[in-house]
Amino acid sequence: MKRIANLLLCTLLAACSIGPVRRVSEPSANIQQLTVRADGSWSIDLRIDNFSSVPMRFDNVALKLTIGGEDAGKVQGQPALGIGPEAADVASLTLAPSAAAKIVVADALARGRTLDYRLEGTLTAAAENGRARDYDIDRKNALSPVPGLTGAMR
Repeated sequence: MKRIANLLLCTLLAACSIGPVRRVSEPSANIQQLTVRADGSWSIDLRIDNFSSVPMRFDNVALKLTIGGEDAGKVQGQPALGIGPEAADVASLTLAPSAAAKIVVADALARGRTLDYRLEGTLTAAAENGRARDYDIDRKNALSPVPGLTGAMR
C-alpha cells in the first residue's frame, strides 16, 4: 500500500512539473492605416500580430510595399515592440513613396476606391530569453479610404 501511495505521489509531482507549452509561431503584419502627410510622405501604422504562446520582441521591420500594382518602396524601421502572447500592437513607420505609388493612392482617395497591397520581406523577432530570428512575411490585403479622415486609408 505504501508503494502505491509513493508511486501516485511521484506521478502527481511529475504531472505538475510539465507546465504550459511554449510555442513560437510565425508572426503576421498588415497595414492598419496609411495616411498621406502634407509633405507627400506616408505614415504607415503597421499592425504586428504575435501568434506565439510566449511574449515576443519585434526589433526590425524590412518590408517591400506594392500598392495598386506600383512599387511604393521599403517600409522599414526598428520598432522595439514587446508584444504579449497571442496579442498585437502597432508600429508607426514613415515611407517616402515612389511617384507612381503617390499617384495611385491619390487617385484612389479622390475616387473613393479600394486599393490592393502586398507586403513582402522580414520581421526580426525574439522570444523572451531567446535568440532573434527573421520571419518571412508575404501578405496581400486591401485598403479603402476612411470617411471623414482626409488622406487616410484603412
